Amino acid sequence: MNLRTLTPLLMSLLTGAPVALAQPSAQPAQKSASPSTVQGATPLPGQPNLLASGVPEIPPELRKRVLQYLESRSANLMDVSRDGKQVLISTRFSDTNQLHVVEQPMGARSQLTFTPEPINSAVFHPKDSNVLFFMQDVGGGEFFQLFRLDRRNGRSEMLTDGKSRHEALLLSNDGKWLAYSGTGRNGKDTDVYVAPTDNPRQARRLTEAEGSWYPGDFSRDGSRLLALQFRAADDSDLHVVDMKTGERRQLTPKEGKGSINGAVFTPDGKSAYIVTDRYSDFSELYKLELDKAPYTSAPPSLTKSIRWNVEGIALSDDGKTLAVSTNEDGYSRLYLMDTKRGSLSPVEMPRGVMTQFTFPRGRSDVLVYGVTTSKSPADIYMLDLRTKKSTRWTRSEVGGLDTDTFVEPELVRYKAKDGVEVPAFLYLPRERKGKVPVVTVFHGGPEAQSRPWLSTFTQYLAVEMGMAVLTPNVRGSDGYGKSFRAMDDGVKREQSLADIGATLDYIASRAELDASRVGVYGGSYGGYMVLASAAYYPERFKAAVDVVGISSLPTFLQNTQAYRQELRRVEYGDERDPEVRKVQERISPLNSVERIKAALFVQQGANDPRVPQSEAEQIVKAVRARGSDVWYMLALDEGHGFGKKANRDTITMATFLFLEKHLGTSSGR
Repeated sequence: MNLRTLTPLLMSLLTGAPVALAQPSAQPAQKSASPSTVQGATPLPGQPNLLASGVPEIPPELRKRVLQYLESRSANLMDVSRDGKQVLISTRFSDTNQLHVVEQPMGARSQLTFTPEPINSAVFHPKDSNVLFFMQDVGGGEFFQLFRLDRRNGRSEMLTDGKSRHEALLLSNDGKWLAYSGTGRNGKDTDVYVAPTDNPRQARRLTEAEGSWYPGDFSRDGSRLLALQFRAADDSDLHVVDMKTGERRQLTPKEGKGSINGAVFTPDGKSAYIVTDRYSDFSELYKLELDKAPYTSAPPSLTKSIRWNVEGIALSDDGKTLAVSTNEDGYSRLYLMDTKRGSLSPVEMPRGVMTQFTFPRGRSDVLVYGVTTSKSPADIYMLDLRTKKSTRWTRSEVGGLDTDTFVEPELVRYKAKDGVEVPAFLYLPRERKGKVPVVTVFHGGPEAQSRPWLSTFTQYLAVEMGMAVLTPNVRGSDGYGKSFRAMDDGVKREQSLADIGATLDYIASRAELDASRVGVYGGSYGGYMVLASAAYYPERFKAAVDVVGISSLPTFLQNTQAYRQELRRVEYGDERDPEVRKVQERISPLNSVERIKAALFVQQGANDPRVPQSEAEQIVKAVRARGSDVWYMLALDEGHGFGKKANRDTITMATFLFLEKHLGTSSGR
């Protein structure tokens, strides 16, 4: 998919605090009169939108100590104007991310939107940078709506129905058309909509089919659209659709399957560059001649020399240069490809993770990109293709802290008992006296990846609390080939739980780490891994923090929103199949609460459309019924994570208090 259409998910993962996860949703479930079924869940003084049960008051000294870490912000690249002179970013100056424009290197961030809800997806009108289109939801419910903002008068207007879920905003190069996806037809299937930019309310469905469809790229003349049919992380197809007739032709073979991680037309519209793992264990770059597609055999790979995933592409206006981003052991690398010769040239950039990159629509001499490192938030750079030098356009603050004191991770590997190798990043506190406690952080997805980007949550644990942080990429993680990513699909998920044991064994093998003081933290699927860690390795974890996590695979699949059910059944297995359900029940932490010994802290957003509130509350009540003391926090104005600073700050401080109480700090502190 063209990188201009990226959703806010990656940006939300770079906040550096417990977890602001955001992805699409449909309508939320009906709520009972009481916002929570957990006994004692009452509003916090001064924060009535946050309910807490069993959570002690946060000490003033902790508030003071953590304050600077909570003031980190980032500059998230949204778009760049046609002439390359204005960079559109999303950043936070008060409570939520809002849109800003930067007009020169290290220039002022001029704020454009002032709303109580975050904005993390926006584009310029290609022919008029005074007009913007953006997506925004309310209360974390993820009913993203499309808005148009006129910078001349500062007014925004909603362009969509106000109730369906929309995403993947895309504008044609000539500025005449916009495209996006939406669930308006039936609330379950995701169709591609197109509309003229001069009358955007006159949207029509360009695709109308079962499943999930997303716009990929407009041809330069605006006559055709690449459309992605998404079934699962490892199963997508690419189509070309005629804008006038709606006629659709599949470009990828009907046999077999693979992911599609990028697709863009060539300027003449006769070919398309695509990124797919259909023909290899890794995602590679290919050029398809459209009149010859679908190919009966694999086309030549343009990145065969790179044995890692290509994760994104962007094509210059003249079509002569293709920017290619790869994920090499978690770190991003940027290459420039001469499209005539097919040669790849690496580009020097900060060692970290690229977030977004794009060429200005009217230029071919500069590339704008965002990057975050383990010591710095996401910031914007502009690469001059002639000199191969990058100029920094933003410098985001981290609460005035000296980031040189932050810890860089060590890339480590260890093997499970069946021989599967688990890559991980280990953050060790610099000042150590004796063995240090460890917090293991599991990523969500499950088809995601722990990478070396800035997390002020991690840095606070390492720098201020003297704890080590280990972020494993257990089997099923992205970034290490499709065979590794598929190792936990369906009933194979039971095997992936062995990687928790391998992680614990690795901790015990390191002389610096205290295997008797291990905690675990994770959000979404990472929350499931937290609960599984506590349930299936009860003697080896002291504290567990579950953020919007799954407590029962069958009830999660039954209660997640309708549009997500089939997508998730591909990953977790179909709970309606009795044999599959047996395995799901066996590996659901809710069914093993009697084994849980670790202290438990559960955090949830009331408007979560993906992992519903019931998943959190059923585990809280079940563990409490056995006499255990469980902390619980519920944000009434949040969804799948915590996007509002006030909520995130309070929940983060409570998390530090919980971990310090149950793990202590390193010896001598």
